[in-house]
Amino acid sequence: MTYNGLTDEQLVSLALNGDRQAFSEIVERYRRMVARTVKGMLGDNVYAEDIGQDVFVRLYNSLSEFRGEAKLATYINKIAVNLTLNEIKRRKRSSGVFVNDSQLQDTLYDVTDENDHDRRDTKEIIGRALAKLEPGFRAVVVMRMLEGYSTKETAEVLGIPMGTVLSRLSRAQEQLKMIIQEYR
Repeated sequence: MTYNGLTDEQLVSLALNGDRQAFSEIVERYRRMVARTVKGMLGDNVYAEDIGQDVFVRLYNSLSEFRGEAKLATYINKIAVNLTLNEIKRRKRSSGVFVNDSQLQDTLYDVTDENDHDRRDTKEIIGRALAKLEPGFRAVVVMRMLEGYSTKETAEVLGIPMGTVLSRLSRAQEQLKMIIQEYR
């Protein structure tokens, strides 16, 4: 059976009936999205990889709770954001430090030309600035600016009002401008 032509709803139905290949297709469709979200918030490190795997374990265990009221991508990203925010809180409590700024270098842009120093420098500055934002602000920036979610979708994923998304995004942008100016 070919799974890549099936809708998300069809794949969910098959997976709920025990079809492991259907669930594998869901993972394949959304693994890059989950990686972008988690790495955008945590940086490219072992914690991000672990959380990426945990997202799909959590999805598998909660698939019967998916009611189809939102897109499957939104449901998966909500799991990713929640697990990532939990990790940020856990790491801050246990060590007082979370992100190694240099680990955020590969999270914002794909750089294909290793000799392009300006792009790498810009990417590093943005990564460092993003790492300095509070987790709630960082989540909104990742969802809206990096993942391209609408304000409404971001509010749904994060479980906050749309006005809060807008205010956090505005304040985060102001903070990012100030932080980036410091680096330049």
